[in-house]
Amino acid sequence: MRTHVRLLALASLCFGAPSTSFAQSFGTELHNTLMPASGAMGGTSIARPQDLTSALNANPAALTQFRGTQFLFGGGWVEPTMNLTQTNNLPVIGPNPVIEPFSAKSTAPGTPLSNIGVTQELSEILGFDVVVGAGMVTTAGAAADFRQVPQSNGTNTSILLLNAPVSMGVQATERLSLGATTSLGIAYFDGPFVGIGGMTPDYALRGTLGANYLLTDTTTVGGYYQTKQSFTFDNAISLNVLNFNPTLDVSMDLPENLGFGIANTSLLDGRLLLAMDVVYKYWDEADMYRAVYDNQLVFQFGTQLTQGRYRWRAGYVWAENPLDPTPGLNLGGVVQPGGLPAVYYSQALLAVTSQNRMSLGLGIADVLPGVDMDLMGGGMFLDSEQLGPFTTSSLESYWLGFGLTWRFRRGSCERVSAPDTFTSHDSCSM
Repeated sequence: MRTHVRLLALASLCFGAPSTSFAQSFGTELHNTLMPASGAMGGTSIARPQDLTSALNANPAALTQFRGTQFLFGGGWVEPTMNLTQTNNLPVIGPNPVIEPFSAKSTAPGTPLSNIGVTQELSEILGFDVVVGAGMVTTAGAAADFRQVPQSNGTNTSILLLNAPVSMGVQATERLSLGATTSLGIAYFDGPFVGIGGMTPDYALRGTLGANYLLTDTTTVGGYYQTKQSFTFDNAISLNVLNFNPTLDVSMDLPENLGFGIANTSLLDGRLLLAMDVVYKYWDEADMYRAVYDNQLVFQFGTQLTQGRYRWRAGYVWAENPLDPTPGLNLGGVVQPGGLPAVYYSQALLAVTSQNRMSLGLGIADVLPGVDMDLMGGGMFLDSEQLGPFTTSSLESYWLGFGLTWRFRRGSCERVSAPDTFTSHDSCSM
Protein backbone atom coordinates (compact mmCIF):
# COMPACT_ATOMS: atom_id res chain seq x y z
CA MET A 1 0.00 0.00 0.00
CA ARG A 2 2.82 2.43 0.83
CA THR A 3 4.26 1.89 -2.63
CA HIS A 4 0.99 2.88 -4.30
CA VAL A 5 0.54 5.88 -2.03
CA ARG A 6 4.04 7.12 -2.87
CA LEU A 7 3.38 6.90 -6.57
CA LEU A 8 0.17 8.85 -6.38
CA ALA A 9 1.89 11.50 -4.29
CA LEU A 10 4.62 11.89 -6.87
CA ALA A 11 2.18 11.93 -9.76
CA SER A 12 -0.16 14.37 -8.07
CA LEU A 13 2.40 16.99 -7.14
CA CYS A 14 4.95 16.72 -9.90
CA PHE A 15 2.54 16.31 -12.77
CA GLY A 16 -0.21 18.53 -11.51
CA ALA A 17 1.57 21.39 -9.89
CA PRO A 18 4.18 22.82 -12.25
CA SER A 19 2.88 25.47 -14.61
CA THR A 20 -0.51 23.96 -15.46
CA SER A 21 -1.72 27.20 -16.97
CA PHE A 22 1.53 29.00 -17.69
CA ALA A 23 0.47 29.04 -21.27
CA GLN A 24 3.38 30.83 -22.95
CA SER A 25 5.99 28.61 -21.27
CA PHE A 26 8.05 25.86 -22.88
CA GLY A 27 7.09 22.84 -20.85
CA THR A 28 7.09 24.51 -17.43
CA GLU A 29 9.76 27.18 -18.02
CA LEU A 30 9.27 30.78 -19.13
CA HIS A 31 12.81 31.67 -20.19
CA ASN A 32 12.54 35.36 -21.27
CA THR A 33 9.06 35.42 -22.78
CA LEU A 34 7.79 37.86 -20.14
CA MET A 35 10.74 40.22 -19.89
CA PRO A 36 9.71 43.80 -20.71
CA ALA A 37 11.74 44.18 -23.93
CA SER A 38 12.71 40.63 -24.91
CA GLY A 39 9.16 39.44 -24.31
CA ALA A 40 7.97 41.74 -27.10
CA MET A 41 10.55 40.10 -29.40
CA GLY A 42 9.40 36.53 -28.79
CA GLY A 43 11.90 36.16 -25.94
CA THR A 44 14.95 36.53 -28.20
CA SER A 45 17.80 37.64 -25.96
CA ILE A 46 20.86 35.36 -26.22
CA ALA A 47 23.05 37.46 -28.53
CA ARG A 48 21.82 41.04 -27.92
CA PRO A 49 19.25 41.31 -25.11
CA GLN A 50 17.33 44.56 -24.93
CA ASP A 51 16.76 44.46 -21.17
CA LEU A 52 19.23 43.55 -18.44
CA THR A 53 17.03 40.94 -16.73
CA SER A 54 17.12 38.88 -19.93
CA ALA A 55 20.93 38.68 -19.68
CA LEU A 56 20.72 37.71 -16.00
CA ASN A 57 18.16 34.99 -16.83
CA ALA A 58 19.82 33.54 -19.97
CA ASN A 59 23.27 34.30 -21.42
CA PRO A 60 25.42 36.08 -18.79
CA ALA A 61 28.09 36.93 -21.37
CA ALA A 62 25.68 39.57 -22.70
CA LEU A 63 26.04 41.56 -19.48
CA THR A 64 29.04 43.31 -21.06
CA GLN A 65 26.52 45.19 -23.23
CA PHE A 66 25.14 47.06 -20.18
CA ARG A 67 27.39 49.87 -19.00
CA GLY A 68 27.49 52.14 -15.99
CA THR A 69 24.82 51.36 -13.41
CA GLN A 70 21.40 50.19 -14.55
CA PHE A 71 18.32 49.10 -12.61
CA LEU A 72 15.16 47.52 -14.03
CA PHE A 73 11.79 46.95 -12.44
CA GLY A 74 9.30 44.96 -14.51
CA GLY A 75 5.97 43.22 -14.06
CA GLY A 76 3.49 41.20 -16.05
CA TRP A 77 0.12 39.47 -16.09
CA VAL A 78 -0.74 36.11 -17.69
CA GLU A 79 -4.37 35.26 -18.41
CA PRO A 80 -4.90 31.65 -19.55
CA THR A 81 -8.09 29.83 -20.52
CA MET A 82 -7.83 26.13 -19.73
CA ASN A 83 -10.53 23.51 -20.32
CA LEU A 84 -10.32 19.88 -19.23
CA THR A 85 -12.60 16.98 -20.22
CA GLN A 86 -12.53 13.54 -18.60
CA THR A 87 -14.96 10.96 -20.07
CA ASN A 88 -14.32 7.92 -17.84
CA ASN A 89 -13.76 7.13 -14.16
CA LEU A 90 -10.17 7.44 -13.00
CA PRO A 91 -9.20 5.55 -9.82
CA VAL A 92 -7.00 7.38 -7.34
CA ILE A 93 -5.89 6.91 -3.73
CA GLY A 94 -7.11 9.40 -1.21
CA PRO A 95 -10.24 10.51 0.66
CA ASN A 96 -12.28 10.00 -2.53
CA PRO A 97 -11.27 7.00 -4.65
CA VAL A 98 -12.43 8.16 -8.10
CA ILE A 99 -12.26 11.12 -10.47
CA GLU A 100 -15.56 10.93 -12.33
CA PRO A 101 -16.33 12.14 -15.87
CA PHE A 102 -16.54 15.94 -16.14
CA SER A 103 -15.91 18.82 -18.51
CA ALA A 104 -15.08 22.25 -17.12
CA LYS A 105 -13.08 25.44 -17.38
CA SER A 106 -10.47 26.25 -14.77
CA THR A 107 -11.61 28.99 -12.39
CA ALA A 108 -8.08 29.94 -11.33
CA PRO A 109 -7.41 33.66 -11.86
CA GLY A 110 -4.59 35.05 -13.96
CA THR A 111 -1.03 35.17 -12.65
CA PRO A 112 0.91 38.34 -11.71
CA LEU A 113 4.68 38.21 -12.23
CA SER A 114 7.69 40.41 -11.48
CA ASN A 115 11.25 40.71 -12.80
CA ILE A 116 13.80 42.97 -11.10
CA GLY A 117 17.51 43.38 -11.77
CA VAL A 118 20.55 45.63 -11.42
CA THR A 119 23.89 45.68 -13.26
CA GLN A 120 27.13 47.46 -12.35
CA GLU A 121 30.17 48.03 -14.54
CA LEU A 122 33.43 47.49 -12.62
CA SER A 123 35.99 48.14 -15.35
CA GLU A 124 37.49 51.26 -13.71
CA ILE A 125 37.84 49.51 -10.36
CA LEU A 126 39.25 46.20 -11.61
CA GLY A 127 41.24 47.46 -14.57
CA PHE A 128 39.54 45.20 -17.10
CA ASP A 129 36.10 45.11 -18.72
CA VAL A 130 33.63 43.37 -16.41
CA VAL A 131 29.97 43.79 -15.45
CA VAL A 132 28.21 42.14 -12.51
CA GLY A 133 24.50 41.82 -11.97
CA ALA A 134 21.86 40.42 -9.65
CA GLY A 135 18.11 40.17 -9.68
CA MET A 136 14.89 38.37 -8.85
CA VAL A 137 13.03 36.80 -11.78
CA THR A 138 9.87 34.73 -12.06
CA THR A 139 10.60 31.28 -13.46
CA ALA A 140 7.04 29.93 -13.14
CA GLY A 141 3.80 30.95 -11.50
CA ALA A 142 0.31 29.76 -12.28
CA ALA A 143 -2.76 27.91 -11.06
CA ALA A 144 -5.54 25.63 -12.29
CA ASP A 145 -8.67 24.99 -10.25
CA PHE A 146 -11.52 22.56 -10.92
CA ARG A 147 -12.78 22.32 -7.34
CA GLN A 148 -16.11 23.81 -8.42
CA VAL A 149 -16.79 20.45 -10.11
CA PRO A 150 -17.38 17.67 -7.54
CA GLN A 151 -16.56 14.99 -10.13
CA SER A 152 -13.00 16.33 -10.41
CA ASN A 153 -12.23 15.08 -6.89
CA GLY A 154 -10.86 18.48 -5.92
CA THR A 155 -8.36 18.79 -8.79
CA ASN A 156 -6.49 21.97 -7.91
CA THR A 157 -2.90 23.10 -8.33
CA SER A 158 -0.70 26.15 -8.02
CA ILE A 159 2.98 27.05 -8.33
CA LEU A 160 5.26 29.97 -7.63
CA LEU A 161 8.92 29.64 -8.59
CA LEU A 162 11.35 32.56 -8.21
CA ASN A 163 15.07 32.65 -8.98
CA ALA A 164 17.69 35.07 -7.67
CA PRO A 165 20.55 35.10 -10.22
CA VAL A 166 23.99 36.53 -9.49
CA SER A 167 25.95 36.99 -12.73
CA MET A 168 29.26 38.22 -14.14
CA GLY A 169 30.21 39.05 -17.71
CA VAL A 170 33.81 39.62 -18.79
CA GLN A 171 35.08 41.10 -22.09
CA ALA A 172 37.83 38.53 -22.70
CA THR A 173 38.96 40.00 -26.04
CA GLU A 174 37.81 42.79 -28.32
CA ARG A 175 35.20 40.46 -29.82
CA LEU A 176 34.69 37.67 -27.26
CA SER A 177 32.79 37.96 -23.99
CA LEU A 178 32.27 35.22 -21.40
CA GLY A 179 29.88 34.97 -18.48
CA ALA A 180 28.62 32.83 -15.62
CA THR A 181 25.53 32.83 -13.40
CA THR A 182 24.66 31.13 -10.14
CA SER A 183 20.96 31.23 -9.35
CA LEU A 184 19.17 30.30 -6.14
CA GLY A 185 15.57 29.32 -6.72
CA ILE A 186 12.68 28.96 -4.31
CA ALA A 187 9.61 27.00 -5.34
CA TYR A 188 6.22 26.72 -3.66
CA PHE A 189 4.07 23.80 -4.82
CA ASP A 190 0.54 22.73 -4.02
CA GLY A 191 -0.60 19.38 -5.41
CA PRO A 192 -3.82 19.00 -7.39
CA PHE A 193 -5.95 16.79 -5.09
CA VAL A 194 -7.63 18.05 -1.93
CA GLY A 195 -6.55 16.13 1.17
CA ILE A 196 -3.29 14.84 -0.31
CA GLY A 197 -0.83 17.73 -0.52
CA GLY A 198 -0.37 21.27 0.66
CA MET A 199 1.78 24.25 -0.23
CA THR A 200 5.40 23.12 0.27
CA PRO A 201 8.63 25.08 -0.33
CA ASP A 202 12.12 24.08 -1.39
CA TYR A 203 15.34 25.75 -2.53
CA ALA A 204 17.69 24.68 -5.33
CA LEU A 205 20.72 26.04 -7.19
CA ARG A 206 21.28 26.34 -10.93
CA GLY A 207 24.33 27.37 -12.94
CA THR A 208 24.74 28.92 -16.39
CA LEU A 209 27.83 29.42 -18.58
CA GLY A 210 27.65 31.65 -21.66
CA ALA A 211 29.67 33.24 -24.45
CA ASN A 212 29.14 35.94 -27.07
CA TYR A 213 31.22 36.65 -30.16
CA LEU A 214 31.12 39.69 -32.44
CA LEU A 215 31.42 38.11 -35.91
CA THR A 216 31.27 41.47 -37.70
CA ASP A 217 30.51 45.02 -36.64
CA THR A 218 26.80 44.24 -37.12
CA THR A 219 26.47 40.51 -36.30
CA THR A 220 26.73 38.88 -32.88
CA VAL A 221 26.36 35.20 -32.02
CA GLY A 222 26.00 33.75 -28.55
CA GLY A 223 25.21 30.61 -26.64
CA TYR A 224 24.79 29.21 -23.13
CA TYR A 225 24.54 25.98 -21.18
CA GLN A 226 22.25 25.77 -18.15
CA THR A 227 22.32 23.02 -15.55
CA LYS A 228 19.39 21.20 -13.99
CA GLN A 229 17.59 22.73 -11.04
CA SER A 230 16.63 19.93 -8.65
CA PHE A 231 13.96 20.42 -5.98
CA THR A 232 13.03 18.04 -3.16
CA PHE A 233 9.80 18.91 -1.36
CA ASP A 234 10.11 17.43 2.12
CA ASN A 235 6.94 15.94 3.62
CA ALA A 236 4.93 17.34 0.73
CA ILE A 237 2.30 14.60 0.91
CA SER A 238 0.30 13.39 3.88
CA LEU A 239 -2.32 10.66 3.45
CA ASN A 240 -4.54 8.70 5.77
CA VAL A 241 -5.06 5.33 4.06
CA LEU A 242 -6.30 2.39 6.15
CA ASN A 243 -5.18 4.24 9.32
CA PHE A 244 -1.69 4.61 7.85
CA ASN A 245 -0.62 8.25 7.56
CA PRO A 246 2.74 8.59 5.77
CA THR A 247 4.48 11.86 4.99
CA LEU A 248 6.40 11.66 1.73
CA ASP A 249 9.06 13.71 -0.03
CA VAL A 250 8.67 14.69 -3.67
CA SER A 251 11.51 15.37 -6.16
CA MET A 252 11.45 17.34 -9.42
CA ASP A 253 14.09 18.61 -11.87
CA LEU A 254 13.90 21.56 -14.20
CA PRO A 255 15.92 20.36 -17.21
CA GLU A 256 19.31 21.15 -18.65
CA ASN A 257 19.05 23.75 -21.43
CA LEU A 258 21.20 24.63 -24.43
CA GLY A 259 20.70 27.98 -26.17
CA PHE A 260 22.10 29.57 -29.33
CA GLY A 261 21.35 33.03 -30.68
CA ILE A 262 22.28 35.36 -33.51
CA ALA A 263 21.51 39.07 -33.94
CA ASN A 264 22.17 41.49 -36.79
CA THR A 265 21.87 45.29 -37.24
CA SER A 266 23.10 45.72 -40.82
CA LEU A 267 19.79 47.05 -42.19
CA LEU A 268 18.40 50.61 -42.13
CA ASP A 269 21.68 52.14 -40.98
CA GLY A 270 21.68 50.01 -37.83
CA ARG A 271 18.15 50.97 -36.78
CA LEU A 272 16.69 47.51 -37.48
CA LEU A 273 17.66 44.67 -35.15
CA LEU A 274 16.88 41.11 -36.29
CA ALA A 275 17.37 38.26 -33.81
CA MET A 276 16.84 34.51 -33.64
CA ASP A 277 17.27 32.13 -30.68
CA VAL A 278 17.18 28.35 -30.60
CA VAL A 279 16.69 26.54 -27.28
CA TYR A 280 16.88 22.78 -26.71
CA LYS A 281 15.42 21.41 -23.47
CA TYR A 282 16.48 18.00 -22.09
CA TRP A 283 13.19 16.89 -20.53
CA ASP A 284 14.12 13.22 -21.00
CA GLU A 285 16.92 13.69 -18.45
CA ALA A 286 14.79 15.48 -15.83
CA ASP A 287 13.37 13.52 -12.91
CA MET A 288 9.59 13.14 -13.02
CA TYR A 289 9.20 14.96 -16.33
CA ARG A 290 10.83 12.22 -18.37
CA ALA A 291 7.67 10.12 -18.00
CA VAL A 292 5.40 12.70 -19.70
CA TYR A 293 7.71 14.95 -21.76
CA ASP A 294 10.13 14.41 -24.62
CA ASN A 295 13.10 16.68 -25.31
CA GLN A 296 11.87 19.95 -26.81
CA LEU A 297 13.15 22.30 -29.52
CA VAL A 298 12.14 25.98 -29.54
CA PHE A 299 12.69 28.64 -32.25
CA GLN A 300 12.25 32.31 -31.33
CA PHE A 301 12.32 35.22 -33.80
CA GLY A 302 12.36 38.91 -32.91
CA THR A 303 12.76 42.30 -34.50
CA GLN A 304 13.17 45.87 -33.25
CA LEU A 305 12.97 49.09 -35.26
CA THR A 306 14.41 52.23 -33.66
CA GLN A 307 12.87 55.59 -34.62
CA GLY A 308 14.25 58.38 -32.47
CA ARG A 309 13.13 57.72 -28.90
CA TYR A 310 10.88 54.85 -29.93
CA ARG A 311 11.64 51.15 -30.38
CA TRP A 312 8.93 49.13 -32.15
CA ARG A 313 9.16 45.39 -31.46
CA ALA A 314 7.57 42.17 -32.68
CA GLY A 315 8.21 38.47 -32.21
CA TYR A 316 7.11 34.99 -33.24
CA VAL A 317 7.78 31.66 -31.49
CA TRP A 318 7.51 28.08 -32.70
CA ALA A 319 7.75 25.58 -29.85
CA GLU A 320 7.75 21.83 -30.36
CA ASN A 321 4.94 19.97 -28.56
CA PRO A 322 6.79 18.40 -25.59
CA LEU A 323 4.22 15.73 -24.67
CA ASP A 324 5.51 12.18 -24.98
CA PRO A 325 3.13 10.15 -27.20
CA THR A 326 4.09 7.02 -25.25
CA PRO A 327 4.23 8.22 -21.64
CA GLY A 328 5.89 6.08 -19.03
CA LEU A 329 3.99 4.11 -16.41
CA ASN A 330 6.98 3.93 -14.11
CA LEU A 331 7.87 6.75 -11.76
CA GLY A 332 10.79 5.99 -9.52
CA GLY A 333 10.30 2.25 -9.98
CA VAL A 334 6.59 2.31 -9.06
CA VAL A 335 3.65 1.66 -11.38
CA GLN A 336 1.04 4.41 -11.20
CA PRO A 337 -2.45 3.39 -9.91
CA GLY A 338 -4.93 3.74 -12.74
CA GLY A 339 -2.37 2.84 -15.40
CA LEU A 340 -2.18 4.84 -18.62
CA PRO A 341 -5.48 6.74 -18.07
CA ALA A 342 -3.96 8.27 -14.93
CA VAL A 343 -0.78 9.20 -16.82
CA TYR A 344 -2.83 10.87 -19.57
CA TYR A 345 -4.77 12.84 -16.96
CA SER A 346 -1.48 14.08 -15.53
CA GLN A 347 -0.28 15.01 -19.02
CA ALA A 348 -3.45 17.01 -19.62
CA LEU A 349 -2.58 19.27 -16.69
CA LEU A 350 0.81 19.92 -18.32
CA ALA A 351 -0.38 20.18 -21.91
CA VAL A 352 1.19 23.48 -23.01
CA THR A 353 1.10 22.20 -26.59
CA SER A 354 0.42 25.16 -28.89
CA GLN A 355 3.31 25.57 -31.30
CA ASN A 356 2.58 29.18 -32.27
CA ARG A 357 2.86 32.36 -30.19
CA MET A 358 3.16 36.03 -31.21
CA SER A 359 4.17 39.21 -29.39
CA LEU A 360 4.35 42.99 -29.87
CA GLY A 361 5.80 45.85 -27.88
CA LEU A 362 7.08 49.41 -27.65
CA GLY A 363 10.09 50.91 -25.92
CA ILE A 364 10.36 54.64 -25.18
CA ALA A 365 13.63 56.26 -24.12
CA ASP A 366 13.66 59.08 -21.57
CA VAL A 367 10.04 59.04 -20.47
CA LEU A 368 11.71 60.74 -17.52
CA PRO A 369 15.34 61.92 -17.53
CA GLY A 370 17.46 58.78 -17.49
CA VAL A 371 14.44 56.46 -17.38
CA ASP A 372 13.27 54.22 -20.23
CA MET A 373 9.92 52.43 -20.42
CA ASP A 374 9.09 49.17 -22.18
CA LEU A 375 5.61 47.75 -22.86
CA MET A 376 4.78 44.36 -24.35
CA GLY A 377 1.96 41.90 -24.96
CA GLY A 378 1.50 38.53 -26.58
CA GLY A 379 -0.75 35.60 -27.13
CA MET A 380 -0.68 31.83 -27.57
CA PHE A 381 -3.15 30.40 -30.07
CA LEU A 382 -5.82 27.94 -28.98
CA ASP A 383 -4.72 24.33 -29.09
CA SER A 384 -6.49 21.11 -28.05
CA GLU A 385 -4.86 17.81 -27.21
CA GLN A 386 -6.46 14.38 -26.98
CA LEU A 387 -4.55 12.34 -24.42
CA GLY A 388 -5.54 8.70 -24.49
CA PRO A 389 -9.16 7.66 -25.01
CA PHE A 390 -10.67 9.55 -22.05
CA THR A 391 -8.91 12.91 -21.52
CA THR A 392 -8.87 16.14 -23.56
CA SER A 393 -7.17 19.43 -22.69
CA SER A 394 -7.41 22.79 -24.47
CA LEU A 395 -5.44 25.94 -23.69
CA GLU A 396 -4.98 29.49 -24.95
CA SER A 397 -3.66 32.61 -23.28
CA TYR A 398 -2.56 36.20 -23.54
CA TRP A 399 -0.07 38.20 -21.46
CA LEU A 400 0.90 41.81 -20.83
CA GLY A 401 4.04 43.29 -19.30
CA PHE A 402 5.99 46.47 -18.63
CA GLY A 403 9.38 47.59 -17.39
CA LEU A 404 11.13 50.76 -16.22
CA THR A 405 14.91 51.02 -16.54
CA TRP A 406 17.01 53.62 -14.71
CA ARG A 407 20.42 54.28 -16.30
CA PHE A 408 23.21 56.05 -14.41
CA ARG A 409 26.63 57.40 -15.41
CA ARG A 410 27.94 55.72 -18.59
CA GLY A 411 24.79 53.61 -18.93
CA SER A 412 22.69 56.78 -19.23
CA CYS A 413 24.57 58.24 -22.20
CA GLU A 414 24.28 55.27 -24.54
CA ARG A 415 20.94 53.97 -25.82
CA VAL A 416 21.26 51.93 -28.97
CA SER A 417 19.16 49.15 -30.48
CA ALA A 418 22.07 46.71 -30.52
CA PRO A 419 24.72 47.22 -27.83
CA ASP A 420 28.27 46.44 -28.84
CA THR A 421 31.35 45.72 -26.75
CA PHE A 422 33.09 48.16 -24.43
CA THR A 423 35.65 49.06 -27.08
CA SER A 424 33.02 50.76 -29.21
CA HIS A 425 32.19 53.37 -26.59
CA ASP A 426 35.37 55.19 -25.62
CA SER A 427 33.64 58.51 -26.29
CA CYS A 428 31.04 57.76 -23.61
CA SER A 429 32.86 59.02 -20.53
CA MET A 430 32.24 57.91 -16.98
